[in-house]
Amino acid sequence: MTPSSPSPLTPPPPIPTMPAVPTDFPRPDDAPPEGKAARFAELGAGRPARVVAVTSGKGGVGKTFVSANLAAALSRRGLRVLVLDADLGLANLDVVLNLAPQRTLHDVFTGGSVLEEALLPAPGGFTVLLAGSGLVEYSRLTPDLREQLFGVIEQVRPLFDVVLLDTGAGISDVVLYTISLADEVLVVATPEPTALTDAYATLKVLAHQQHRERLGLVINQVARSGDGRAIAAQLQAVVDRYVLPMTGHPVQLQLIGDIPADPAVREAVQRRELLIERLPGSPAAQAFGPLARRLAPD
Repeated sequence: MTPSSPSPLTPPPPIPTMPAVPTDFPRPDDAPPEGKAARFAELGAGRPARVVAVTSGKGGVGKTFVSANLAAALSRRGLRVLVLDADLGLANLDVVLNLAPQRTLHDVFTGGSVLEEALLPAPGGFTVLLAGSGLVEYSRLTPDLREQLFGVIEQVRPLFDVVLLDTGAGISDVVLYTISLADEVLVVATPEPTALTDAYATLKVLAHQQHRERLGLVINQVARSGDGRAIAAQLQAVVDRYVLPMTGHPVQLQLIGDIPADPAVREAVQRRELLIERLPGSPAAQAFGPLARRLAPD
């Protein structure tokens, strides 16, 4: 932000991430090989999923925590939800959900596994497609990686109602390409100045390069009720002042939800459990119901 832009609010405590109890989503191993294609074709009947990228300008703001708990909250509304760990090379959704996958997105990309074998039931009633960690080959956006990412997202669209892409942080070419494959974007930030500065940079790039006219905000770790609205209004003012002249079109920031700073988050994170299952009555857990309601398809 520039010196003349509104000053951000001051932040609160902990930083999040999550997990807890399995679903009845059919495992590929539950069916004989000849039955897998038919089973997934049957699941795919209906309209394609809404694909939502969950991203952030910087790491440590609780993006994966939001993705996992939001997925569980959407599942409670009767929706078929997939979280695809798109933080390629530095994935940690498996850690958050306390899962040990036998097959990952890397296996699908390299031909070591078919897609159905890499889809894994997760705690909270949703499905995950996990990525590998420490894989330097995914640090650059190659033509092969573009094609592979696009292909996988097109394959999973018919199988689910909502697909959440848990992207990496920042504005690398891999992150931006992944976001470009989504119908909608949620930018997660905290009230601290560095997080808001990086969130603004992300919003600016998405509005300018991807011509996004509507972007969602989730403000995590707010100190008081109303802080999320105040932060969204501040960011909107900065976007109107500096991004509109650059893009030539208005950009609407929509506050999808704010999540209060809550010691229950740290407890759930340390136990590698989903907050909304571990401590469903906690203030932060309670925030995910309204968030899911606003995001759920009509």
